[in-house]
Amino acid sequence: MTFLLYGAYGYTGELVAREAVARGLDPVLAGRDGDPLRELGRELRCSVREFPLQPPETVAESVRDIDVVLNCAGPFVATAEPLVEACLETGTDYLDVTGEFAVFASLAGRDAAATEADVTLLPGVGFDVVPTDCLAARLVDRLPEATAIALGFDADGDVSRGTARTAVRGLGEGTLVREDGALVRLPIGSRTRDIDFGRGTRSAVAVPWGDIVTAASTTGVENVTVYAAVPPRVQRLLRAARPLAPLL
Repeated sequence: MTFLLYGAYGYTGELVAREAVARGLDPVLAGRDGDPLRELGRELRCSVREFPLQPPETVAESVRDIDVVLNCAGPFVATAEPLVEACLETGTDYLDVTGEFAVFASLAGRDAAATEADVTLLPGVGFDVVPTDCLAARLVDRLPEATAIALGFDADGDVSRGTARTAVRGLGEGTLVREDGALVRLPIGSRTRDIDFGRGTRSAVAVPWGDIVTAASTTGVENVTVYAAVPPRVQRLLRAARPLAPLL
């Protein structure tokens, strides 16, 4: 199996590359910036492939001999579509580690094209949204008459630069929840909840996590809110920043 890792020199991509090599895999490291790509390739003794995501012909030729592409280059709203188009053309399976709801919605709309091309399109194979989607499925299995799902997570540790850029971009657009099957936009920080994650109660704020698309698809429940634990001072900051939202 030939496995291409796009965005290999980014925060998440490098973690994946190192783990893949440690497990005996031989990924093709790929990305747009040749210098860090070649440096990582030399260190891990992996082949490298430098290519941008435009024009489409370049992307398709770059993955034509590849069995599986794993995209770790965010923001995925910018990188997923050109790679997906190339994979559909070349019969290459596509995976990524996005948590961006727009990407899940977009790729769900490509189901017929993927079926016709006999290609797997599988976004969100990392923390976003595997554990939360499994939890949603478990909840509805235990409570089959549920009409609403509230998911919460408390993530320790740092976030990648790409995740941070996506979050900042999203601040100007507010947050999203699913209500009666529709995505409803709310001011950032306007919906909160106290949640006990097993280490004491923490305050959490509604975020536009990918589960507002995926949990509905997995469970059939059309009311979904996702909460992320944040300190109260951050919630106050978010509310105070609302007047600045159009500028972000």
